[in-house]
Amino acid sequence: MTTQDKVAESQAPGGRQPDGKLTGRVALVAGATRGAGRAMAVELGRAGALVYVTGRTTRESVSEVGRPTETIEETAERVTAAGGTGIAVPTDHLEPDQVRALVERIDREQGRLDVLVNSVWGGDRLIQFDTKVWDLDLANGLRMFRLGIDTHVTTSHFALPLLIRRPGGLVIEVTDGTVEFNRTYRNSLCFDVTKNVPHRIAFGLASELKEYGGTAVSLTPGFLRSEEMLDYFGVTEATWRDAIAKEPHFAIAESPALIGRAVRALATDPERARWSGQSLSSGQLAKEYDFTDADGSQPDADRYFAEVVMGGRNATEEDYR
Repeated sequence: MTTQDKVAESQAPGGRQPDGKLTGRVALVAGATRGAGRAMAVELGRAGALVYVTGRTTRESVSEVGRPTETIEETAERVTAAGGTGIAVPTDHLEPDQVRALVERIDREQGRLDVLVNSVWGGDRLIQFDTKVWDLDLANGLRMFRLGIDTHVTTSHFALPLLIRRPGGLVIEVTDGTVEFNRTYRNSLCFDVTKNVPHRIAFGLASELKEYGGTAVSLTPGFLRSEEMLDYFGVTEATWRDAIAKEPHFAIAESPALIGRAVRALATDPERARWSGQSLSSGQLAKEYDFTDADGSQPDADRYFAEVVMGGRNATEEDYR
């Protein structure tokens, strides 16, 4: 995407125009290289925020995820094109010294932090579905814990002292599945544990931040059409419906824009404290704040899977868009 394309996208209709509601605010999106993290950073920029975007894949180096086509520099450029200011900082959130240096830089350059989005992951390739814990690759399972749990705690440890300097700070713990949805076992012990922990982190942080006027929530997308998922099905964002023949439930899929707009809605809501400690989904917030996905629909994958896939309701994805 050229710079001209990015600017055109930022000015396109459908709720995507810059609005400036977060002008003067500073955000950190940890894990913003691609997918949900990238979209959340862009939407915060669309609201006028200055957004630090971090990750391990840059134009000079590639992380273990092995996708060199998406970089934090490109994410930062998209943030700026959307109306904010994007700053890319290569950071491995498993390395405390790197996270400390990142937060010290934000403090030195901005003197504040208003929004922290903990979206670090990169463990999809490690998931071993339908494998008993005694049969799985232990190293892969423990690596998932490191990527999806340790990174989040480490980032909060260093970033929250800066965030609580001013009342009204927001922390968003990004995960997979709401608390209610995850009552159903996710068919992989290490994945199940990893994706349930952010709910407890958000619940705990809500308690710890309350006296400072801060809000903490956990947030999940639905069936996300990330770049990696599109590649898996051999489709593009323009042709994604071609994958439905291979995976019928992909019909309820949502673009990363939906969760990006969910974060934007939370960050610009002066009454967001009412959500503190709760588990939220992009589909739920789309209805609450009346925003849509890139195609103008409001997909609610959580309800679709709960009621149709697992509940046996006679309905189609169109009843949930």
